[in-house]
Amino acid sequence: MTDTRTRVDPADEIGRGPLSRGAAFVYRMLVLEGLLLLALMPALVTVLLLGRDASNVPFFTLALLPLAPALVAAIAALRAWERSPDLSPARAFVTAYRRDLLATLAWAAPATAGLAVLMFNLVHLDAVAGGAMIRPALVVIAAITVVWCGHMAVLTSAFRFRTRDAARIALSQLLPQWRLSLGILSLVLVAGTLVLMVSELVLLLFAWAFAALLALIARPLIADVTERFTR
Repeated sequence: MTDTRTRVDPADEIGRGPLSRGAAFVYRMLVLEGLLLLALMPALVTVLLLGRDASNVPFFTLALLPLAPALVAAIAALRAWERSPDLSPARAFVTAYRRDLLATLAWAAPATAGLAVLMFNLVHLDAVAGGAMIRPALVVIAAITVVWCGHMAVLTSAFRFRTRDAARIALSQLLPQWRLSLGILSLVLVAGTLVLMVSELVLLLFAWAFAALLALIARPLIADVTERFTR
């Protein structure tokens, strides 16, 4: 007996015309934005309760811990949508979030705690004699940590490495993948500017764009790591 069932192309669900694909893209980005808002709600509530006093900067840093698993899930979902452009975009995000949550927290929790300590020292340096002399060093360490976290988010979303292996790969790629490193710093600076000049709520409205840009500029890193460290 011959099986007459045919394999359905995911693109057929959307349509092959530019209008259909454009509408599907907008739909996926709206879903991504909603899922990111949901995942970041604990951080948003904490930040709004803390206020903008400089002494709260370390606590603000700790409150951003939920950002890491949300960003990892967003990058993984964006990659999944490229491979299978169906009309169930939430499934890829939820699957990646549940799959990578513990792996993400394994590196994000210590990194966030370390950044909080750095922020505490930066805020209170003026109370220490000669503190201004070490401020540039602390800023550089904080910047390197943030960039490393960006690399780790990309690696966690795309690969199943052990945490210590991913950490070494991310550290070794900071300079070779300087475009990605510079891109991560640029996104952080833009995000910080939006928060200071406008509002945290405006930044959240464009969370999908930040995730999409990070996924886009991370393609060379994923390609290089795939070629060098996977079979």
